[in-house]
Amino acid sequence: MSHQASPFDTLAIIGVGLIGSSLAAAAQDNALAKRIILYDRDPYVRGRARELGLGEVSETIEAAVSEADLIILCTPPATMGAIGAQIGAHVKAGAIVTDVGSVKEAIVQQLQPVLPETCYLIPGHPIAGVEKSGPDAGFATLFEGRWAILTPLVDPRPAYQQGVERLTHFWEGMGAKVECMDPVRHDQVLAMTSHLPHLIAFCVVATAQDVEAVTDSEVVKYSAGGFRDFTRIAASDPTMWRDVFLMNKDAVLDLLGRFSEDLTALRRAIRWGDGDTLFSTFERARAMRREVIEAGQDTAITNFGRDLTASKKSASDSKSE
Repeated sequence: MSHQASPFDTLAIIGVGLIGSSLAAAAQDNALAKRIILYDRDPYVRGRARELGLGEVSETIEAAVSEADLIILCTPPATMGAIGAQIGAHVKAGAIVTDVGSVKEAIVQQLQPVLPETCYLIPGHPIAGVEKSGPDAGFATLFEGRWAILTPLVDPRPAYQQGVERLTHFWEGMGAKVECMDPVRHDQVLAMTSHLPHLIAFCVVATAQDVEAVTDSEVVKYSAGGFRDFTRIAASDPTMWRDVFLMNKDAVLDLLGRFSEDLTALRRAIRWGDGDTLFSTFERARAMRREVIEAGQDTAITNFGRDLTASKKSASDSKSE
């Protein structure tokens, strides 16, 4: 895929997990930065990033950001404030600071007070990922065809608006589709599309663990497609998701209340043999699956599109060899 090169000379990525390593690989493959510097607080991860050739690896976070034109924070949401305070004095004037967290309002509240006014904070969230984590999980095509949401602050400076455009081009350079959104609106939307489904998956799998204790492991042995896919979602990083639910609790609790009411209605329909209500609900849900596929957010191929993700990662791995 051919993309216009980003105007960024030096990219600093803080946190080299799935998203951080994928960003580094994608930036390399698409020539989106002349220099890529990575930092992770875990010495093993830093060593692995070197072995994978993801970029220059810094031993300190201060050195990693000091020359960067674009700084991307790829750490758990609850760490953002502390990291912002740590790097604040070392961020050069005119640098763009962004992040990849799936909560936006709380991260803005953490970062805005501790970053210098001479830099440009433009929060972001790529809606892309798989259930695996760590530097080995990343691949360059992760963001292709996915949405990257930016939640710019209210900042009248022309240079800030130019920064939004530069960051938009950066994400587009990796094949992402970019949309700007208010931070509060983002958190409401993602509570429905991501946070609530993850919470339900964690709960279903945790319940299954309790049931499994009295079924001699038959829950795992006879896992059907539905439960199997719940376990895939529930395999996501527990640290990140703990932070997400605590930091976006208002939106999640509002939706959880609505979901509980709808679940009660289905329970009542099952109890009273109300097949019409069940059929109508299932038909509406089925229609939304078709809409997701038509919108290009998944495919109808076997395994709910996971074969496509695997083939993309395989192609990316082969490309890097």
